[in-house]
Amino acid sequence: MRVAVAAEPREPEGEFDLLLTASADPPRPWVGCADPYATAQRLRDIVAARPDACLTLVQVLRMGPGLPPSDRLVVESLAYSTLQVGAAHRSWLSGKHRHAARPSTEPVLLDRDGDRLTITLNRPRVHNAFDAATRDALCEALEVAVTDPTVARVDLRGSGSSFCSGGDLAEFGSSTDQARAHQVRVHRSPAALLQRCAPKVTAHLHGACVGAGIELAAFAGRVIVVQDTVIRLPEISMGLIPGAGGTASLPRRIGRERTAYLAMTGASLSATEARRWGLADEMAARAAESHGH
Repeated sequence: MRVAVAAEPREPEGEFDLLLTASADPPRPWVGCADPYATAQRLRDIVAARPDACLTLVQVLRMGPGLPPSDRLVVESLAYSTLQVGAAHRSWLSGKHRHAARPSTEPVLLDRDGDRLTITLNRPRVHNAFDAATRDALCEALEVAVTDPTVARVDLRGSGSSFCSGGDLAEFGSSTDQARAHQVRVHRSPAALLQRCAPKVTAHLHGACVGAGIELAAFAGRVIVVQDTVIRLPEISMGLIPGAGGTASLPRRIGRERTAYLAMTGASLSATEARRWGLADEMAARAAESHGH
């Protein structure tokens, strides 16, 4: 993995996976840090602690630009399944608190008003944590958006105080067949459906947008955030890489270098930073405009 460090951003000489600078608001692909050399050292420590996940992430991101959009999701899923049986992820699973399953009767709500379709993640008690039932229901909803030509606009929202807090920890480690899990991810994929209908989708983000919460939203043709939005990719700390389409959706908006930085560090990105980076297209004035309390 190649990391460039500079006091001021400049045209990089060669290919780099991350570019760090002391400049406060550098242009893409650079990431501004108060102390880029300290950040580089921290990244070295992260790679030493999670070498398989970090190197797999970089490899997948490097391959992305040379692949058709649908194939990027396949490569990501293959890498994710490989890491799920790795020692680092097994170690993380053994140390995590066991959560009881928290099923929801209607994990996704669908509302049609003329040519406008509103899809709402509906597990507010768990910050819309993304479980298998939510994935399946979201796929059904997005199939409407993809197959119905009379749907001109799709609004993707989350009920409660967060858009989506990421994968439901109650289901982590529940699959014993990673080959089958890969097939399920590829053939029952909200990310693939969002790729197909992205131009008419607006994602309205608020509160926690973690893991799948930002990976899926980033496919939308338009992303609107409110001030309390916090974005984070935590998977490397679990010995994994983003597995809900993030290695395809985020680079399209912010580049593979900034995607690598977010994923490897697990750093939180504020609404203002997301807007500045291009991960969001607009800042809503009030929370009510974004999630309709």
